[in-house]
Amino acid sequence: MNIPRLVPSVAGGRSRVRGRTTARLAVAALVAGVAVLPAPAAQAAGSVVKVEGTQGAWRLTVDGAPYTVKGLTWGPAVADAGRYMPDVRSMGVNTIRTWGTDATTKPLLDSAAEHGIKVVAGFWLQPGGGPGSGGCVNYLTDTAYKNNMLAEFPKWVETYKDHPGVLMWNVGNESVLGLQNCYSGEALEQQRNAYTTFVNDITKKIHAVDSHHPVTSTDAWTGAWPYYKRNAPDLDLYAVNSYGAVCDIEQTWKDGGFDKPYIVTEGGPAGEWEVPDDAHGVPDEPSDVAKADGYRRAWQCVTGHAGVALGATLFHYGTEYDFGGVWFNLLPAGQKRLSYYAVKEAYGADTARDNTPPVISGMTVDNDSAVQAGKPFTFRASVSDPDGDALTHQVLLGSRYVDDSGQLTDVRFTDRGRGTFEVTAPDRLGVWKVYLKTSDGKGNVGIETKSFEVVPPQVGGTNVAAGKQAAASSYQPGSVGCPCPAGNAVDGSFDTRWASDWSDQQWLQVDLGAKTAFDHVQLAWEAAYAKGYTVQTSDNGQDWTTVHTVTDGNGGIDDIDVAGNARYVRVSTSVRGTPWGYSLYEFGVYRH
Repeated sequence: MNIPRLVPSVAGGRSRVRGRTTARLAVAALVAGVAVLPAPAAQAAGSVVKVEGTQGAWRLTVDGAPYTVKGLTWGPAVADAGRYMPDVRSMGVNTIRTWGTDATTKPLLDSAAEHGIKVVAGFWLQPGGGPGSGGCVNYLTDTAYKNNMLAEFPKWVETYKDHPGVLMWNVGNESVLGLQNCYSGEALEQQRNAYTTFVNDITKKIHAVDSHHPVTSTDAWTGAWPYYKRNAPDLDLYAVNSYGAVCDIEQTWKDGGFDKPYIVTEGGPAGEWEVPDDAHGVPDEPSDVAKADGYRRAWQCVTGHAGVALGATLFHYGTEYDFGGVWFNLLPAGQKRLSYYAVKEAYGADTARDNTPPVISGMTVDNDSAVQAGKPFTFRASVSDPDGDALTHQVLLGSRYVDDSGQLTDVRFTDRGRGTFEVTAPDRLGVWKVYLKTSDGKGNVGIETKSFEVVPPQVGGTNVAAGKQAAASSYQPGSVGCPCPAGNAVDGSFDTRWASDWSDQQWLQVDLGAKTAFDHVQLAWEAAYAKGYTVQTSDNGQDWTTVHTVTDGNGGIDDIDVAGNARYVRVSTSVRGTPWGYSLYEFGVYRH
């Protein structure tokens, strides 16, 4: 399902990628961080953490000592905390953030405390994660849900309040924004007020259980803060997730007349929702160099708002290696990027002896707007390593803008030398991304990506079906991109399509106008393809002869060399390859 890109606020936003990433991490209930000082042994009791000071001159203290949050959001599994926590600490990190707290959280808190790291322990409320996250709740009427949360969250606060790993509690993530997925107009305003009032109710419950740790609540934009100001006075501080707009927070805080300090609970380089689209209409992902600069800039702007911004947990200490992982993670698949070292340097850790990752620049795809399906194509990039390390390459393809999949597929390629690589294009039409991943053998990686558009391979001869009369067993009058009548499959445009009902036995036929010889058929499937179908011919439109049978179709482009001589040519489908119906961009019948 396509999730609309959010109109960004002055201080943040969400994307299809980030919304889903955050929701996934919430289930994991994780968060972590690191300190610059030698790691102390775990204490017997928790620390006393306070927000102290006056308007515009606040500070966070831990056991009376000033504390600036130098943090990262936490991605690895709890079971891997012992493996990664020493590395997190070596980066100068003193804090990690999680999105959920429950019975599985203790090992993470234990590992964090063992390494001198505090945790911003989150509690998840629906609909969290901004656009893309499910779970609509009516905060005006759903007393059962609210009562459950009012009982659940304080229970875990009681469980962990004396743990030395706890820094503060964080109630909800991006729900003020996320409510727009469930409501609109006046109802949306009512829900946002009700939600933030409920956050205040939870805050009071937490304070009653634990007076030694502050409570905050995160949203994706400073536009949520007026709701908190009006309805959640018991919060000790605010929190915001902000990326490309992080440097605007200070001014909007001043303009809004806010009277509480804040932390940035997610931040880094510009996200998918903040960058301009490229020539293919998809967000133009920043380079590794630009992303590293984004982290430096974010931290400079946080520390620049002295006395109000109390620190940040930048996004993201994650090892996931998928679309979102490549966009944001500091160490996808466990390999460190330029951004990893940028954060480490920003937090004051020693980087003098660190090896530097490979640097990729100037990546381009030859003929990027017309890469033929199933045919070889070439892309180029300048690749260097500051330390002169021997480099190895990997090429991956991403279909995020074809089928909404975040997974990346490792593909074979030929290294032609001097930064030139040859790859076989996928056979599914649409905009893809090619990723070049270069490793230095020292645990570091550089990753760059560019989009390209896959079009049908050229077919010699004349398309005798082009513009002819077409008919079908059914068509969708209304759906995404529809109406989708039969004629769309022979109009010569890959911007239109035929789409059938959602059942197996369907057909699409073209009337060539007279008995016509042909020797090739090309079927350009949309995502809804046929796993089983036949190509048939007829002279009268009543009696059909099968000239080709497919039982293992996989979508994309089907180029079929088949001889025929008839007035009518039909594709008769029998087995769907997806839960939907069948859909063809084009049905070409060729004569050489």
